Amino acid sequence: MENKSRTSPNNENCVVNDNMMPFATLYILIFIVGMAGSLVALWAFIYSRNSKKCINVYLINLLTADFLLMLALPVKIARDLGMESQRLTIFHCQVSGPLIYINMYASIIFLAFVSAHRYLQITNNSKHFRLQEVGFAATMSAVVWLLVLFINVPNMAIPINQEVPVIPSTTCADLKQDIGKNWHVLSVFLGMAIFLNTSVAVFLSNGLVLKQFWGKRGGEPEEQAVAHHAMLNIALVTVAYVMCFVPYHAVRMPYTFTQNQLINDCGLKKHLFLAKESTLLLAILHMCFDPVLYFFFCRSFRHQITLFFNKCSLSKKTPIDQEPQLEE
Repeated sequence: MENKSRTSPNNENCVVNDNMMPFATLYILIFIVGMAGSLVALWAFIYSRNSKKCINVYLINLLTADFLLMLALPVKIARDLGMESQRLTIFHCQVSGPLIYINMYASIIFLAFVSAHRYLQITNNSKHFRLQEVGFAATMSAVVWLLVLFINVPNMAIPINQEVPVIPSTTCADLKQDIGKNWHVLSVFLGMAIFLNTSVAVFLSNGLVLKQFWGKRGGEPEEQAVAHHAMLNIALVTVAYVMCFVPYHAVRMPYTFTQNQLINDCGLKKHLFLAKESTLLLAILHMCFDPVLYFFFCRSFRHQITLFFNKCSLSKKTPIDQEPQLEE
């Protein structure tokens, strides 16, 4: 591990971000795979004739959040690769960094809406019919964007301390003034509240759906097939949600204490920083899983992808099919 002797701007000889190359390499892979999947999803949604459904509204907003993340990732990758630029560091701390958290919490909420909608769809309760309308989904999506922007835009807008020298070991917390640090802590608490509430919605909705389909295992073969498919979908969403977002929020608060100097032990700071970066990578990995969710939950998306591959398959078979006729 590289050992840098330069001091950080807060006059502490404690460098926590001196081995970021492995993270940069993994982020490059995530960016390439996520970009490919998101572009395919965008193409499928554009050409889909039946995209105006409640669940599709949430999935399209989830895709929008992924594109915001793709705008932010190249800057983080450049920083993790060790590019020394004051403008790049400031841009990352004021723009691309907050964009990552806008994407994260928008994605968490939209996944909760997808799970809740799936539950309402399966129970088929007329009392909840208005909750499954496209207009309601569009209104709730607008509320979600306003909420995540309200939490994170101040982290972009509050001026940073321009007098602090930017060196490779500089973190965003080093550049923030007191008001910026205080709002950052508040935004972390609000993000944690969002995560806890949406987690209740995701686990409760998915648990109730799984319970309902579990009872249909002994029914007719057709019912069993439908139940198996639905249980697979719900299990996929739950596993992706837990793997991507739970580890990050388990270490987020302890790491925040290091940023506000409530934790000063250098060794502990470094371990918490590495834990935060590792779990943040898992959270960003959801961008690669989202196209899989679109395929399982959006019938029009699935139809468009299947139609494309069927056309490709037919175009490959045509010359072979015509060969015997030519030989005759």
